[in-house]
Amino acid sequence: MEELKILVLDDEKRLRDEIGEYLKKRHHEVFLSATASDTFQLLENLEIDIAILDIRLPEMSGLEVLRRIKLMQPSIEVIMISGHGDMATVIEAMRNGAIDYFPKPFRMHDVQNAIERTQKFILLNKKLQQSEQTISILTHKLYQNMGSPMIGQSKSIQHIMELMERVAASDQTNVLITGESGTGKELVAHGIHLLSIRKKNTFHSVNCSAITDSLFESEFFGHKKGSFTGAYEDRSGCFEVASKGTLFLDEIGDMPLGQQAKLLRTLEDRKVRPVGGRNDVEVDVRVISASNQLLDQMIEEKKFRYDLYHRLGTFIIDLPPLRERLEDIPLLANHFIELFSKRMNKGIVQITDDALELLLSYSYPGNIRELRNIIERALILCDGNKLLVNHFPFLDKHLLPIVTTAESESSLLENNEYKAIIEALQKVNYNKSKAAALLNISWHALHRRMIKFGIESSI
Repeated sequence: MEELKILVLDDEKRLRDEIGEYLKKRHHEVFLSATASDTFQLLENLEIDIAILDIRLPEMSGLEVLRRIKLMQPSIEVIMISGHGDMATVIEAMRNGAIDYFPKPFRMHDVQNAIERTQKFILLNKKLQQSEQTISILTHKLYQNMGSPMIGQSKSIQHIMELMERVAASDQTNVLITGESGTGKELVAHGIHLLSIRKKNTFHSVNCSAITDSLFESEFFGHKKGSFTGAYEDRSGCFEVASKGTLFLDEIGDMPLGQQAKLLRTLEDRKVRPVGGRNDVEVDVRVISASNQLLDQMIEEKKFRYDLYHRLGTFIIDLPPLRERLEDIPLLANHFIELFSKRMNKGIVQITDDALELLLSYSYPGNIRELRNIIERALILCDGNKLLVNHFPFLDKHLLPIVTTAESESSLLENNEYKAIIEALQKVNYNKSKAAALLNISWHALHRRMIKFGIESSI
């Protein structure tokens, strides 16, 4: 167990000393107190993790001590010591913030169990607070830099945030972000950059689908003046522009095979040679790439290089579609309502429960980007201060099932995802790539669902 600072308040010296000695042997820092007044005096100068309080005390009840401790230091977790017939008071103590209790007469094993349970709660709470702080900081930074915050309370988006924070600390690691169009891949890439030590340097974004073969080397590696017709001056390529920072390669799946080979060489050597140049230039760049295509399937079709995939995807983040994080839709909808209300000078606009229910019944093939457009169109139609169902006429005609409806095994996901996944895995001897193809989803989406349902790689 990690060392904790523990305060023990009990007017019975034998019990107080017994608990204190037991906890000290387990390497905790222990403070003993016989009265409530001594306890309050100790807390003025100490930060305590856990307080163990007897319910029956001479100066005041343990319940009153609990209330005062929570006022002085709300973060302290309190364990009550109860005697026979004190259960009503214990229940009241739990309502007032006590985390646990153990009864008299007790064994030291009871004390140990209560401490362990409380420590798990403390660690979980700290992790949650750190996660919330990271989300808050990241949301603020993204809003400042891109005008779009990271919004969500679902487990999936919380997990994405944790992955972003982890990989941001690994400065040289290349990241591949996968997910359907409109799920926020560039936002995640920018977020990783802002959480990393590269945040003060350039975040340079390149749309790989827009670069022709003839311009590839010039765009990526730069060129020297006079190296070809139209090269009127030296020009740095995107690797040099992003040096010391982050290079974001969007739509990497659209890059032709010839370009992929040249990119792979640069990623391996960390050097570029400008067109017309004689010397290599070293570059220090973290590469984050993104694709809404199934790259593993493209590899099988010989449309994407296997070695480049693994060079780009040292760390992979797969973004869930909006239909898999329905609990985030009200938050996102309210954010977009506030955003467009201000832009259109609409004042305060709210959404009715019926209209929100309509939003929750749609599958969003265009994901967050589509939800944003839907809200903007609705606000244009709205003349009052409430968004009603009739402000979404285009949506009512296009309601889709939450999961795909193809005449394949993927349609089973509508009724029973767990059963569909098990059946698909069994058919292909637990080959995840083949099972994903049967279900008409990406390998990463299948992997995510297997984690969700607790399905092992082989059963």
